Amino acid sequence: MMSDILSITRQLGAAIQQEDVYLAYQAAKAANDNDEALQALIGEFNLLRLSLNAELQKPDEEKSQSKIDELNASLQRSYNAVMENESMKQFNEAKGQMDQLTNQVTSILAMCIEGQDPETCEPAGCSGSCSTCGGCH
Repeated sequence: MMSDILSITRQLGAAIQQEDVYLAYQAAKAANDNDEALQALIGEFNLLRLSLNAELQKPDEEKSQSKIDELNASLQRSYNAVMENESMKQFNEAKGQMDQLTNQVTSILAMCIEGQDPETCEPAGCSGSCSTCGGCH
């Protein structure tokens, strides 16, 4: 019986990999990996983050608050540049849709495990407002 469940789960995984949402997510991921400008921005961001962490790790008497402030400002500008990149915007959109599908599948499985009818159980929809959310679990 357990092998049937695992086999059906693998079939579900294969079906998910055929969904447009999954295919769009994979394409956006590949576009990010191949976007040299984006990769350069991410590299710059990571270097700034390392520099900031190194400065923050120094003993108090060696820390420079002006350098920390400058690195924080540079890090924020770098982050904004990464997030404004068109490939990153498309990736975030595709990832959001993939996350939504994943949450729906997980919610349905959890409801079935809790004894609800697999044919009729429906996960609660997300209104997009975290202030009214009871959580995804």
